[in-house]
Amino acid sequence: MSANTGELRPPTPASASLPPILSVQGVDMRFGAVTALSNVSMYLSRGEITGLVGDNGAGKSTLVKLISGDLQPTEGSIAFEGKETTFASPAIARASGIETVYQDLALAGNMSVWANVFLGRERIRRPRVLNVLDKKAMIVETREMLERYQMNVPPIDEPVDGLSGGQRQIISIARAAAWGSKLILMDEPTAALGVAETKAVEGIIVSLKESGFSVMIISHNLEQVFRLTDAIWVLRRGRMIGKRRTDATSPNEIVGMITGAHEGAEARRS
Repeated sequence: MSANTGELRPPTPASASLPPILSVQGVDMRFGAVTALSNVSMYLSRGEITGLVGDNGAGKSTLVKLISGDLQPTEGSIAFEGKETTFASPAIARASGIETVYQDLALAGNMSVWANVFLGRERIRRPRVLNVLDKKAMIVETREMLERYQMNVPPIDEPVDGLSGGQRQIISIARAAAWGSKLILMDEPTAALGVAETKAVEGIIVSLKESGFSVMIISHNLEQVFRLTDAIWVLRRGRMIGKRRTDATSPNEIVGMITGAHEGAEARRS
């Protein structure tokens, strides 16, 4: 949301001369005696789709929670748009321009599509005595937003409970994109979806990039990662193994980085 107008609009396409949209430097995350992340550094380029991959337990979810303000690092720093920052809560991260779409989607099933899009950010009319929800304005803006991203969903007055998995995911992505967001994090965006629904959601992810958003997707589906991303970061056992440009690597190399096989190959060559 624009701070001045409240207008629903995507960010302006980024200039290559600007710093990365996000930079993580030397981050550790410890939970008592357990180290979830150790000396993790990475960056996300503006206007790109970046993949984050790794086995279960590699630290992907912990890293996303650090970026989105659910957790604060034990050590290290995070910079957003070139400014070092610590998001004390997800609300502060959202206000700064970072939105997260989790696997559980966090939708209110008994509420309508438009009510979910505006949940926590309701439009208010201000008569003399009472604040009244401006339902008409929210419906109009929701419809315009869905049309902008060519999102096909049932009537926006319908409860979310009646939507398919793909339609629910589309609404979650729409909500993340609606408020002047600059970076959208997506955790397994097409998990448990069918082929047609997966194709629809992937199309929307690509359209977000074309509209100037920066996107990071966390996925176990390497075929999807290679279809969508410009770059891939690999986490293994809480450590960042490295980054590859998608068009300059292969699934075999990424699998080797995930499993540690590439380390053995490099040791044999040395």
